[in-house]
This record gives sequence, C-alpha cells and structure tokens, in this order.
Amino acid sequence: MNGDLIILGSTGSIGTSTINILKKNREKFKIRLLTSNTNAEKLLKQAILLKVKNVIIEDVNKFKKYKNKFKNKKINLHLGIRNINKILKTKVEYCINSISGISGLEPTLNIIPFSKNLLIANKESIICAWNLIKKKLKKHNTNFIPIDSEHFSIMEIIKNEKKENIDKIILTASGGPFLNKTNKYIYNVKPRFALKHPNWKMGKKISIDSATMMNKVFEFIEAKKIFNLNKKYLSILIHPSSYIHAIVFFKGNLIKFLAHDTSMSIPISNALNIKNKLKKNYIKSNIKKFNELKLHLPSKKKFPLLSILDYLPDQETYFEIILITLNDELVNKYLKGKINFLSIQNNLLNLIKSPYFKKFYKLKPKNIYDIKKMIITAKCYLELKLKYYE
Repeated sequence: MNGDLIILGSTGSIGTSTINILKKNREKFKIRLLTSNTNAEKLLKQAILLKVKNVIIEDVNKFKKYKNKFKNKKINLHLGIRNINKILKTKVEYCINSISGISGLEPTLNIIPFSKNLLIANKESIICAWNLIKKKLKKHNTNFIPIDSEHFSIMEIIKNEKKENIDKIILTASGGPFLNKTNKYIYNVKPRFALKHPNWKMGKKISIDSATMMNKVFEFIEAKKIFNLNKKYLSILIHPSSYIHAIVFFKGNLIKFLAHDTSMSIPISNALNIKNKLKKNYIKSNIKKFNELKLHLPSKKKFPLLSILDYLPDQETYFEIILITLNDELVNKYLKGKINFLSIQNNLLNLIKSPYFKKFYKLKPKNIYDIKKMIITAKCYLELKLKYYE
C-alpha cells in the first residue's frame, strides 16, 4: 500500500484527474478526506465511489442543504477546512492540494501540519506566500512536491544535480489557442473560444491565463521561488505541442529535458509513486513526437503580459499578490462578458505599473492577514480605475 491521502479541491479539474487515477489504484491508497468549495453533488459521488468517510465543504448554504444527504450515505460532512483537526489526528502520507485561485492559500497553510508530503498545484499560494509556506513546511517536516507539469519536470531533472552547475532553466509554453491569430481577431473574441486550449483540458481560469500567457508568467515566478533562483536563470520558449515540459542547460554543455503527454495524470501519478506499465505502441508513437519538436522565442508584441517579468522584484514583495489579484479579477470580468479579451492585458499592464502600487513593491507581507488586506486593496483600486483603462 502506498499510503493514506487527502485531496483538497477534489471536484475541480486537477482534483478530478486525481480521482480518476485513484479509481484505477484503489488498493494502493486509503482516502481519508475530500474537500470542495461548493460542488456538493460531485463531492458526494466521489465519496461514495471511493468509500470516503469524511468530506469538507466551504459553502455554508450547501452544507445546510446537503448535510442529511451525506448522513444518509454514512458520510460525515464538515463545514470548512478549519475543522481539519477534528478529522485527522495523525499525519497522512500525501495531501494533494488542487484548489484553484488565491482561496487555496489558507487551506495550504492549514493542511501542512497534517501531511508528510504536500503535492500542490495551487500556484497562487506559492506565488503570494512562499515564505510562509516554506517556513511551515520546515516547522512540520513536510516534504514539498510541485505537481504542475513544468515544476515537477524541473524538480525531476535537477534533483541529483548541484545548483551551481545549472546555467539556464527553460519553461515551455504552448502559446494557447491564439498563437497564430491577430490582435484584430482576438479583440472581441468570446470566452468559449479562449477556453479551447489546443492541448490541455483545464479549468476556465487557467485556460484564459494560458491564452494571455499569464499562466507562464505565474509559472516563471513559481519556479523562481520553489527552486530559489535569480530570474536571470529562467527563460520561456514557445513549444506548440506541449510535449517537452522543461529544459535545463548545465555547465559542461549538457542539456536535459523532460517530456510526456499532455495529461496531468502523469506528474500526479509519479508524485504518488504509481508506476504504470507503458501502453502498447507507446514508444513508437513518441518517436513521431520527438521528430516534430518545434521551439521558438515568444514575442512580447504577441504576448505583452510577458513584459511583467521585467518588473518582477528579486525579493518577495507585495508585487506578486497585487499581480495575482488584478489578474483574477480581470479574468473573472472577461468570463462574465464585462470586458473584452485585450482589456485583460491592457488593464493589467496599466495597473501593475501605476504609482499607487509601486510603493508596495519594496514591502513584504509578514503573515496571511497582510496578504488578505492587500487583496482587498488591489480589488478596490481595480474597481476605481477600470473605467479609465478599458
């Protein structure tokens, strides 16, 4: 048996991928807990399918509405991650944090004391509060494993290497659905087209971030923090097929890269130490992919949000929190039809460079309350200024 585990955000895109892996490997794991923000129906189905006795939901109305429904199935429904200590008395082997957005930060910090291995795909937590996460990981002797394909790949490539031998780490980006489209085409493009990622099946928010290339900006910042690198050691290349996930150049003229199919199940399975046999003709089909590798430098004219990395401070500051908050709000407005696609980029670039925010770029949040305060500040300023920048 590989061990016991819990899944935070089990009803989301990455959570669902994890559930699909566990369905095929039930004998290897004991699932102690599943959580969801609002999707009580899906949470109930998952709990029944995998015989999970404890689940958490964050929405109080859904908790009241579904409590008896869970009880009838002999499943304990709890309200809020703050009740984790009533459910878990000892550390579990694995915690998979697949919550999307900044709402994943507090659960991340709350779950560390109960996890031997934290597998995380919640980039917002890492970007906004890596100093707090790192401190808590050390305090509770919890191992950290990133399961975004890019960071998992980097970790696998460099895990037995000396840091001083690393010359450059490359993150690859597909370019999203508008790689070969003009700005005229995408100006008023509807969200349904922006959500059609050419390679990955992802949630709405991350799909839009991929289309603007903001997701790669976030992954750049994540890599800088996770692997404790100066930004000069990181670069981004366009790789339309998304087959190679990371490339590392080493001193001595060695280059290593890690490739796999576009499925989140691969980094998740490997992080859980599930080593499945290769499918028939797998090697033959991959030879074809090796022969079709195409990489090129991204254009800031095509993807203007990449210029945000020029303003990224070397040290951890409020910059990252402001960036995450503004982008989250703008993407949400686009998905609701309140602004057009190019307005996401134009507003974000104007706001992030505004004198109002620049004073915070030399300051550092000390705790989660500082982070929450800045999120509210950034949201309020966005609402105040949006009409001027649209």
